[in-house]
Amino acid sequence: MKSISSPTIGSDESKCLHCAIRDSALFAGLEELGFRHIHQPIETVILAPRAFLYRAQERRDTLFTLRSGAMKLVQYLPDGSQRIVRLLRDSDALGLETLVRQPYQHDAIALTDCDICAIPADVIDELGREQPRIYQALMARWQQALNEADAWLTQFTTGTARQRVARLLLRLACPASDHRLRLFGREDMAAMVGLTTETVSRTIAELRRQGLLRDQDAHLQNCDQETLRRIADGEE
Repeated sequence: MKSISSPTIGSDESKCLHCAIRDSALFAGLEELGFRHIHQPIETVILAPRAFLYRAQERRDTLFTLRSGAMKLVQYLPDGSQRIVRLLRDSDALGLETLVRQPYQHDAIALTDCDICAIPADVIDELGREQPRIYQALMARWQQALNEADAWLTQFTTGTARQRVARLLLRLACPASDHRLRLFGREDMAAMVGLTTETVSRTIAELRRQGLLRDQDAHLQNCDQETLRRIADGEE
């Protein structure tokens, strides 16, 4: 499998049995016997920040599960500007459109160091015939992707700049188990909420001056989530 950004690729099917995120990944519930029916390699792809996993309209019969890291799915507008339509984290699936033999719909770009499983679509077809749980898991993933797309559309493209940035901060902060929110680049944040980079930078600076955010080394050490929720809801 060749990638545009030439990531590090390796084949190691044994990792599937002992994968740390297996219970939340596509192969949840698949017994060891099921893995014996896999006759094509499930590869490991390692991406550095800003590397491409695939590009929009590229055709490749491979879908992916993100084992660790963060990625963005990007679409480009006619004027050349970009919009980030989804942010992906540990255990998220991407490239599901290949299951219906469609080209990829977005550019998939690493935001951090990423560890990814590359799964041939034929493997899913093969297992699906013998392991109905695989298709159940896929349908759940597809619905999860639709829900996420709906959330991004409604939360990040409506309201004032202050509301949009507050909603984005809250959404990024919630999954952080150590309560240290990684602040992505202002350009990326702007592409997530449909604002200019300058507007996002100005809004972040204002929230910081008000004492709602405290950051260090590109991470938020603390944020006033209650006040941010009021801002997101238009109550302040």
